[in-house]
Amino acid sequence: MRQRVITAAVALVVFIPIIWYGGFVIELAAAVLAVVGVYELFRMKGLEIVSFEGILSALGAVLLVLPKERWFFFLPEKADNFILFYLTVMILLGGLVASKNMYTISQAGFPVITSLYVGVGFQNFVNARATGFVVLLYALFVVWATDIGAYFIGKRFGKRKLWPEVSPNKTIEGSLGGILSAVVVALLFLTLTPNKELFTYNLPIMLAMTVVFSIVGQFGDLVESSIKRHYDVKDSGTILPGHGGILDRFDSLLFVFPIMHLFGLF
Repeated sequence: MRQRVITAAVALVVFIPIIWYGGFVIELAAAVLAVVGVYELFRMKGLEIVSFEGILSALGAVLLVLPKERWFFFLPEKADNFILFYLTVMILLGGLVASKNMYTISQAGFPVITSLYVGVGFQNFVNARATGFVVLLYALFVVWATDIGAYFIGKRFGKRKLWPEVSPNKTIEGSLGGILSAVVVALLFLTLTPNKELFTYNLPIMLAMTVVFSIVGQFGDLVESSIKRHYDVKDSGTILPGHGGILDRFDSLLFVFPIMHLFGLF
């Protein structure tokens, strides 16, 4: 616990100025985090990131993350980031021809879904900050409150397992406690924030959506746990002592941000 607290404190000292400043700084940071996320997934699968598919997967994630308006302004107006990403998919599929059946479509599928999973998540992380600092902060508070509430309430009152085959330590009581914690924190945040005009919906609807985001965040956590269990690893990486890897910390957010975008919050 001491190691976790120290790592969290150091990470926040670095992370908060980046998300507060926004702009090209958070875009570059998100691109770096996306590459690390791709690396962690390749590492779990036992593949080298410095390989044909590894480099293309990392590049595909970066092409999804970096906004076209700043980084690819030279492209025609109707072109977008997804077309750039699809170029990497085309090259990966081209490997089926060049390898003379030694490289299969199943092998090409893993780097594609990896770059989509990580790239779209961090793309919406950047887009949330572009809308407003408080929008990004709202998402972070919802996910953090869910994690903290689920941990402490689950530890104190948890009896019934939520999904033991995937994550044996999670309980239904902890999950419900995480949702309640997220709603309480969201209520305080949305009531006190001075930039209410950045949110499209009124308070009751925002609180209802908070419940959805909390559930989606917990599902993202379970997905990451399922991936780690499949590859028989404890953590996605070791970059954050006491916490694991980047995907261990951003697994919930990689699911929450796209759903926030789907709901029209940015």
